[in-house]
Formats: sequence, structure tokens, C-alpha cells
Amino acid sequence: LFAIMIGDRLGHLLKRLLDEAEFLSDYGIRSLSKTHKENPYEFSYHGHHYTIQYEPGESSSSMFGGNSNWRGPIWLPLNYLIIHSLRKYYEYYGDAYTYEFPAGSGIKLTLKQIANELSKRLLKIFEKDDKGAFEYHDKVHPQWAEKHFKEHHLFYEFFHGDTGQGLGASHQTGWTALIANLLLEMDDE
Repeated sequence: LFAIMIGDRLGHLLKRLLDEAEFLSDYGIRSLSKTHKENPYEFSYHGHHYTIQYEPGESSSSMFGGNSNWRGPIWLPLNYLIIHSLRKYYEYYGDAYTYEFPAGSGIKLTLKQIANELSKRLLKIFEKDDKGAFEYHDKVHPQWAEKHFKEHHLFYEFFHGDTGQGLGASHQTGWTALIANLLLEMDDE
């Protein structure tokens, strides 16, 4: 009964987390649902009115320090914790628990397979596009095409929620380097 109850709650969480109209991006899990782009979250506190809306890149609000790495774009530590949790749940449920990935697609995967698919989406950020440039490089800066820089990897603070472009500080080798752990933890299927 306990396993059924936990599985049911997990399903409610996965329904929104794995929905491409909400948290699931081509580049991982967003920190804030994309539904808040059209329907901002609004609240009042002590006579002040606040609004939080989804912004895929840099925030236009100074409410959280000027960037939105905690609430909109792709943030690697958050994704790592989600993927790690899915792997732990898989250790308990095994192949008996499956869920649609993406939500609503009709394609059922185990939690381990979902974790691997999320890892692949994050790895996509670090792959090269059809022109040989890394996905996360800003396309308007020509230096990334020069021979001294085109193979140079950067570890951005966070990534654009819709394009995967690197944003914020470009030397976050602490948390963005978690991509290496995800690569090592992926299972071949």
C-alpha cells in the first residue's frame, strides 16, 4: 500500500515535471514552469505586489539579483538532483514502475530510462551543432568560430531554457561540471 501511495504521488510530480509545456525542455528541466510565461505567479505581501514569470534567459527583474538562474533557465545542480532521485526511485521500483516520457506522449519508460533521457537532453547542450559550434556558445560572438576557441569548453552558470545557450558566469566548474557525473552514471540500454 505504501509503495502504491508513493508511486501515485510520484506520478503527480512527473506529470508536470516531464511536460514540455511546463518544466521539460530540450535541454533538461527548467527551474520554473514555462506556463508562467503566459500566466505569471502573482502575490502580495505587506502592501507590495510581486510577480514571477517564466523567462528563458536572463531575468528582466532585479528581484533575485538580476538573473534567473534559480527560477527560469536550465540549472545543472537542480537537474542533477532530479536525475539522481529518479535513479534512487528506480532502485526501489525497478522495471515495475513506468511513466510517459515526455508526459502525454504515450511512450512509457522506466525511471532509469527517464533519468538517461534527461541526461541526454543536458548533454545536448555540450554537443556541436551542424556548423561545428557548441550549442551553448552565443552565436553572435564570432570568436567562437576562431581556431583557438572553437574547441574550448566553458562551464556556464546556467543555460537558456529554450535554446541551451550558456548564460551567467562561464567558469562554474563546480556545479556545471556535474555534467561529467551524469555522463558517467548513464546506463547503456
